Amino acid sequence: MSAAGESGRTQQMRAQAKDLEQAAERATDPQERQRLKDKARQLKEQSEHAGGTGKPGIDPTVSSR
Repeated sequence: MSAAGESGRTQQMRAQAKDLEQAAERATDPQERQRLKDKARQLKEQSEHAGGTGKPGIDPTVSSR
């Protein structure tokens, strides 16, 4: 997958996690709220592993030599 595609996918995951967090805040059922929070946390973790921390200019695949 290209770097641009990876970045786009990572951004989508982060946006979806944010949406889930907002939905969790609005949820009235405690079990649903926890389920949404857990799903948001999972997506955040996946996006961090898939796209790094989101800091521009850092590419771990490029050697400094």
